[in-house]
Amino acid sequence: MKFIVSSLKLLKNLQALSGVIGTKNTLPILDDFLFQLTENELKITTSDLDVTMSVSMVPDMVEGTGEVTIPARLLLEIMKNFPDVPITINVDNNTLAVELIAGEGRYKLAGHKSDEFPQLPVMADTSVWEIPADVLARGFEKTVFATGVDEIRPIMSGVFMEMTENYLTFVATDAHKLVRYRRMDVKSDVVASFIMPKKPINQLKNILTGLADELVRIEFNKTNASFVFGDYVLICRLLEGRYPNYEAVIPKNNPNQLTIDRQTFLSAIRRVAVFSSKATHQVRFRITGQEIMLTAEDIDFYNEAKERLACSYMGDDMEIGFNSRFFQEMLGNFDSNEVKLEMSAPNRAGILTPVDNENEAEDLLMLLMPVMLNA
Repeated sequence: MKFIVSSLKLLKNLQALSGVIGTKNTLPILDDFLFQLTENELKITTSDLDVTMSVSMVPDMVEGTGEVTIPARLLLEIMKNFPDVPITINVDNNTLAVELIAGEGRYKLAGHKSDEFPQLPVMADTSVWEIPADVLARGFEKTVFATGVDEIRPIMSGVFMEMTENYLTFVATDAHKLVRYRRMDVKSDVVASFIMPKKPINQLKNILTGLADELVRIEFNKTNASFVFGDYVLICRLLEGRYPNYEAVIPKNNPNQLTIDRQTFLSAIRRVAVFSSKATHQVRFRITGQEIMLTAEDIDFYNEAKERLACSYMGDDMEIGFNSRFFQEMLGNFDSNEVKLEMSAPNRAGILTPVDNENEAEDLLMLLMPVMLNA
């Protein structure tokens, strides 16, 4: 089999798929790209058994048909060094020897049989959603950072997605922090939900970000989900189990409300956090009147920092401590100029929301559990 493609187009597709390939694969075949050539289409696939992703492209010229797997690392390394030129790939169907021809250069490598490459799962009893690519990418972007790495509760390592007749919800939590992102402009007559693992989310997020006008067709059942958009198809194994009742942990009555410029707040926390304990990363918030005092100290090394900021505050004077790393992550994932921090008590979760949300269809809420204040 033989085909000719643009080097840059092929490289772009190979790089998009390469994130699926694991670093320590149990099967050698999983280190390869699967190439399948028909009379008018080239399909390239990667898999790590849990996630399988493929892209289809139309070559400039095709001779013959067939399939072969090609070592991914070696192919990517050579493709990165080509300018934008036509690449001829010639595969001997008997020996599976692969030859790349670009201008005056000829490069040979060994291909492998494709019969050991994982087969796609057969999906039955599926539900179907169609979601705009930019909505899906944004939902993943706003939540995936809050997922956990708890081996005892693997469902916490994914993002919970639920569609109702009123909105589409994305939720992620690691028991210390929680993010809920809702879109009021995406809804369905049938209520359905599933839990997406982190790896396929990151894989999709990177590709979907640039596809604003594309619709993503999601087909899923209890064990697998497929995402079809443009020339790509991604199929992944879902996380099985019951997601925690996240609504129950969101405090409803929060009389103490602080509004502050997000970037000023974030920069101050970053400075103060340098002096915090490396064990707890605690920063103390002391709120009185219309100002907030940020304090951090590392008793072991006699380090201390204090910074005073002006804010708009309604409520009782209070002191509360937060993990500065988590707080910085959250503030960094807002787009608004100002944020609101709602609190009820020093031992209850604080809730962050944007003040000036540009998109009325968006509803973003972030929750962070406090850390116990030192005496």
